[in-house]
Formats: sequence, structure tokens, C-alpha cells
Amino acid sequence: MIYHVKEQQISLHGMLTDTITFGKGTKPLVMIQGLNTRGIRGTAVPLAWAYRLFAEDYQVYLFDRKPEVFDGITVRDLADDIAAAMDQLGIQHADVIGVSQGGMMAQYLAIDRPDLVSKLVLAVTLSRSNDTVTSVIEHWIALTQQGAMKQLITDMAEKMYSDAYLKRYKPLMPLLTALQKPRDAQRFIALARACLTCNAYDELQKIHCPVFVIGGRQDQVVGSEASEEIARKLGCRIYMYEQFGHAAYEEAGDFNQRIYDFLRE
Repeated sequence: MIYHVKEQQISLHGMLTDTITFGKGTKPLVMIQGLNTRGIRGTAVPLAWAYRLFAEDYQVYLFDRKPEVFDGITVRDLADDIAAAMDQLGIQHADVIGVSQGGMMAQYLAIDRPDLVSKLVLAVTLSRSNDTVTSVIEHWIALTQQGAMKQLITDMAEKMYSDAYLKRYKPLMPLLTALQKPRDAQRFIALARACLTCNAYDELQKIHCPVFVIGGRQDQVVGSEASEEIARKLGCRIYMYEQFGHAAYEEAGDFNQRIYDFLRE
């Protein structure tokens, strides 16, 4: 099987939660994805292919959010779930990559459980809410509450991707809209609201592992200044893509390579 990819479930706080593993290496790499409408079920092979650069050296782990989340859940709560999953599988001293909401969770993971994090990558994320992310998330929640799923997926794409990318894949938008409709609207709303609870900025000094921040100058979801703010506070390395926004992790051809170079140096 390609990259030894496995899709399975673990029991997390009494709930079966989807997980994906792949890779031939022994060092653990935990990848925490951002807010999405569908979860990771059924995506093991495409994700293993997208992140194949890491498969030779690492055993890669991805954990979905729990199938049922309570109203008022925070990104710190979600980070606790990642820690519980790592504890259950005996994962320690992992390299951790957090993207968007996953980056918010990754900060709290490194703050609260430094024994679990060896190196940390924070991609297109923030350490505290700002006007940009508040406006975007509240709009996505309103569209979901109205049942306006086509408008939700369209707005998410327009906020995340560059104009050139959208133009190239415009013919696929109807298919994307159908495939990305939230499986559970209330769960998506609760997870979206969690994005607005991130307030790790004043605790960033508790992170002592090496950190690499990577962002997009055109980011319309969290704002480009959010990445720079984290890097200034931590005094860590940062790379900003001038031409890309929130989806730099998909659009930038060297995105994974930059992260790999940092993790392996």
C-alpha cells in the first residue's frame, strides 16, 4: 500500500474518531489541519500523496476533530484532544505542523504539553483573534445557519485562494460545492466558533522548542499580520509568500519543502 497509509479510528473520550497514518520512518510527525467542512474520512491516499515528501523519514499522524463537539468548545479544548490521542498512541517528542485552526491548536499543544512537541511549524495561523478572522468566521457561520451551502463554499474558496487559482479551477466549482457541503452543519458551526477563542499570544513565551512560522501576504482569513505577530513575539524564523494567501499550503510549490528543510536541519 502506498506509503503504508492507514485510515482507522481510535476511541477519544468515548467517541470513535477518524485518524490517518502513513510513512516509512520512525520519527513521529503530527499534522493538524485547519477548519474544514467534511473531516478527513476517505482522504488518506490523497493526503499521503500531497505530503509524500515527509513519508520517507516520518511516521505521519493526522487526527480528525471528534464527531460530536459541544457548543462553546475552544481551540484549547481541541488541542487537549490531540494530546489525548497522542498519549493513547504513545507519541512523544513529535514534530508538529499546524495549519490555520490547526496552528491555533498546535500553539496550545506546545504550551500545555511541551513533552509532546519537538519542533513546531505554524502555518497561515494566528495567536489571537483580529477583525479579519472575526468578520470571516461570523460570515461563514451565518451562511451555514441560513443553509446557504453553495455561497459558503464559494466564499471559503474566494477568501482562501488566489485569483489565478480560482480562475484556473472555476469549471470545478460546482463539483467542489457538492463535495464540500458540511456533513453536520451544527458541528461545523461549533468548530468555526472555536477559531475565535484563540488567545495564546500572552503565553507564547512558554513555547521553548524551535518554531517556524509560514504565511501568505494576501491572507484574507487570518490576515498576514497574524503570522508576523507570532514570529516577532517568539523571535523565530518566518517566511511569507508575497503572492499567496490562506491556501499557500496548496498553492505554493515549495511549501512542504520549506517545512521539511526546517524540520530536518
